[in-house]
Amino acid sequence: MAFELPALPYAKDALAPHISEETLDFHYGKHHNTYVVNLNKLVEGTENENKSLEDLIKASAGDASKAGVFNNAAQIWNHTFYWNCMKPNGGGKPSGKVLEMIEAAFGSYDKFREEFKTACVTQFGSGWGWLVLDGDKMAIMKTPNADLPMAHGKKALLTCDVWEHAYYIDFRNRRPDYVDTFLDHLVNWEWVESQL
Repeated sequence: MAFELPALPYAKDALAPHISEETLDFHYGKHHNTYVVNLNKLVEGTENENKSLEDLIKASAGDASKAGVFNNAAQIWNHTFYWNCMKPNGGGKPSGKVLEMIEAAFGSYDKFREEFKTACVTQFGSGWGWLVLDGDKMAIMKTPNADLPMAHGKKALLTCDVWEHAYYIDFRNRRPDYVDTFLDHLVNWEWVESQL
């Protein structure tokens, strides 16, 4: 069963002016799609071709001989998750259970926002900033390259892609401005709540 590029949960121009259609053409249409194409080539005709993304990720995490499978499978998973973490007219302070858990873990939404932004901005090179469930408590982590919370026994709740291709067309080298925009205008808190 070949992996397929999952549909975006909104039109390519739906996140404008914060993230442009041009960015999604490249980021989703080229980068995300390339991971799908590459993974299909890597698993075709092997014992892995009928495994789920999650099973491939768990079976290949930390094994240098399976780095190609891990990187492509994890990047498909990461990107699919990231698209769902955003919505038009999103962002700002959450409410309900998500806000309660954020306040319990970080003291306040503002403190969470500061720590999440710091994780995203200080991730050296390419990678991801994450809000995760670590046991029954929220925590923040950052991962390089294709790495993801699943490989560390944690559950992803929210992610911000900080690979340059995620923001360079719209923000050039201003990663902090991109993260601010993500938090203030794009986060899909309903998605986050659905992951709890």
